Amino acid sequence: MSADDYLLAIDQGTTSTRAILFDAAGAVRHIARRDLRQIYPRPGWVEHDPEEIWRAVLATCREAIAAAGERPVAAIGITNQRETTVLWDRADGKPVHNAIVWQDRRTAPLCERWRAEGFSAPVAERTGLVIDPYFSASKIRWLLDTVPGLKQHAASGDIAFGTIDSFLLWRLTGGRHQTDVTNASRTMLYDLHRLAWDDALLDGFGIPAAILPEVRDTGADYGSTLPALFGDVIPIAGVAGDQQAALIGQACFRPGMVKSTYGTGAFALVHTGAKPAVSTHKLLTTIAYRLGGETAYALEGSIFIAGAAVQWLRDRLGIIASASETQELAELADPRQRVYFVPGFAGLGAPHWAPEARGTISGLTADCGVVELVRATLEAVGYQTRGLIAAMSADSGLAIDTLRVDGGMAANGWAMQFLADILPARVERPASIETTAWGAAYVAGLQRGICPAPEEMIARWQAARAFAPEMSDEERETRCAGWRKAVAATLLASGT
Repeated sequence: MSADDYLLAIDQGTTSTRAILFDAAGAVRHIARRDLRQIYPRPGWVEHDPEEIWRAVLATCREAIAAAGERPVAAIGITNQRETTVLWDRADGKPVHNAIVWQDRRTAPLCERWRAEGFSAPVAERTGLVIDPYFSASKIRWLLDTVPGLKQHAASGDIAFGTIDSFLLWRLTGGRHQTDVTNASRTMLYDLHRLAWDDALLDGFGIPAAILPEVRDTGADYGSTLPALFGDVIPIAGVAGDQQAALIGQACFRPGMVKSTYGTGAFALVHTGAKPAVSTHKLLTTIAYRLGGETAYALEGSIFIAGAAVQWLRDRLGIIASASETQELAELADPRQRVYFVPGFAGLGAPHWAPEARGTISGLTADCGVVELVRATLEAVGYQTRGLIAAMSADSGLAIDTLRVDGGMAANGWAMQFLADILPARVERPASIETTAWGAAYVAGLQRGICPAPEEMIARWQAARAFAPEMSDEERETRCAGWRKAVAATLLASGT
């Protein structure tokens, strides 16, 4: 291995599967992509076909490896949509049901029952989470209760559970059943303090421990790919859930450093150090990463719908042809209009945790049109991020005046300027917004001795563009007051 070797990141997301080839310095050398079909069996239900995901991983990896030419691929890192749940048969590796996606809300009644049974406190104390359909535990229980015969097979050890990383590891290595601490910490079954599966929660939720994967460090030996897959044996040396991978890719290795990723949803994480921080503002306590045997923790705020709202404008309403149009259209909107779009398509995440909430649009006048709706869609992301950052600052005691951004929507200059204005804070965008994939590749490279230590990565990180606040305090408060009223009306309409 040498610094001339390539690193391959498998970035399995909610709307696409990608394989990205990096050099050891983090420069993108090739991107292979396949879109992922969304399956909506009922309103509020979201599924993926695990076999479709697997085929896309094979195709994109083969394309990326071919693009490497004669230069070897030294290691693979995997990053994935978190919480999305797959159960498969250990005998043949076939899924027993479609994957239930993190956005899915079918288990809201089950979660309400668990809250009524008194599980909220132990879940918060041990896992750092809240009881919500977002997390894997209720999805597992739903599958066990719904698929005929599955509960009995699971209890006898014939069934394996995993988030998408685990399913891919099983297929890539020919049967390794593993995950990393970041993904385990999103299941609502993992004790953040003991770094172990929680037997009491498993018993209480009726989930057999026999289905669970081994939990490893973020950077670890996860085995190697089967030779038949890519024509060579490639070590898999890093695994991280997508938001933690982005934190790593943004070089947020010190307490107080914050990143926010704008993809299908939007997720802000603040590094809080070597001990779990307790939130009093309904943020999530989660594991940021575990490298070299040392665990780092984070507070996280989750926005379920960000880029997905732009996708809705394009695919459902048909008022834009591509996401890239939104910047120009937002600039054309009448600045006197105060249209608020609360995109509660899959409920509202932090700090509301209202799974029954649904989307609303308010403030419309006869003069409003497409451009005002587009602007309101982008503004919604800024308003929601403001709420998360304020909660993070209150919980951590840290003054947060800088936010590092990435993800597809981060390329939208208008949206990022509004974000800086409404926070208010300096918003920094790196040269490459592929920070999630780079985070996975970096961990694999660090584990294999190719990439430098985290402190050097902090020194190397640079912003390609920074956005400074320009909005007056009076205008900011007026806009935010209107947003608070819109959210209150949304919650009232949903009975929350």
